[in-house]
Amino acid sequence: MALLLRFFRYLLAALGGLALLITLLSVLPTYVWWVQALGFARLQLLGVLVLAGAGLLALGWPRHPRRLRLGLAAGTLALVVQASYLWPYLPVAPKAVADATPAQMAATSSHLRILVINVLIKNRQDARLRQLVQATNPDVLLALEPDDWWARALRPLQPGYPYRLEMPRADAYGLILYSRLPLLHPRTQDLEQPGVPSVITGMQLADGRTFTFFGIHPTPPIPDNYPDGLGLRNVVLQKVARLLRQTPGPIVVAGDFNDVPWSATTHQLVAGGVHDVRRGRGLYPTFSAKLPPLLRWPLDQFFVTPQFRVVSLTRPPGVGSDHFPLLVELALVPE
Repeated sequence: MALLLRFFRYLLAALGGLALLITLLSVLPTYVWWVQALGFARLQLLGVLVLAGAGLLALGWPRHPRRLRLGLAAGTLALVVQASYLWPYLPVAPKAVADATPAQMAATSSHLRILVINVLIKNRQDARLRQLVQATNPDVLLALEPDDWWARALRPLQPGYPYRLEMPRADAYGLILYSRLPLLHPRTQDLEQPGVPSVITGMQLADGRTFTFFGIHPTPPIPDNYPDGLGLRNVVLQKVARLLRQTPGPIVVAGDFNDVPWSATTHQLVAGGVHDVRRGRGLYPTFSAKLPPLLRWPLDQFFVTPQFRVVSLTRPPGVGSDHFPLLVELALVPE
């Protein structure tokens, strides 16, 4: 029994020490990809710190008062660091984008429903996605990672979406935009590097007012087809923020950011004048749909300018992809 207790003490101490080290590294001011990737798992690290700390205290270790105080201080500091990143996204925190008032909710001609889904290029459960679109009835569908197969699979939806922009690709950086709102001067732009397109287009609501829509899908923060993906993603969000400052009127930025909302790179968009609809409403983790809930991260995002109010934000059921869809309904407030 004593040997088993010793094993658990060392195991918990090792887990706690590793979580402390990762916490320290994750706050370093650098865009080195592996350091930035450590910031993804803040919720999971918070859980490890709580589990390790509570377990060691229950086992009465360390027994030396000075080591105990040092361990408690280090663990508490790490907990505060991780919680400070997560707190703004909890439902008890202030909302970065206000809820729609009853009058704004009733003015449906100023509403906009957007469904974003990374379909996963090798996923072939197309019927589930079509059923989801029919059930949620979005005004705008942004599908990311589609290839030619997915472009054909989505065609049955076209009668309800007369305005479209299709760029299927075989390398997981394609995109398809379906809209029942008129598209104004739509264009694609390789903000990051050739082969990683973003879509920029004006859209017109039923009440005649217009806004600008940015659909983006930066590269992931790990060496992939683009070994310097993280640094390039930092560049693409800087470019998007600069474009946002140059774009008049209401703006919506949506997509699979391949990044968590509390990262330094994602926060660059706030400098462009847009705010995260997730803040103050919940984490809404969308990746990976194939992992248990506590192991997921919020990678799909919506950012909007202050002219918008939030009617609803939901995470619909999965459609066979490694991402969950994310659905937002917004109201554009009167001038």
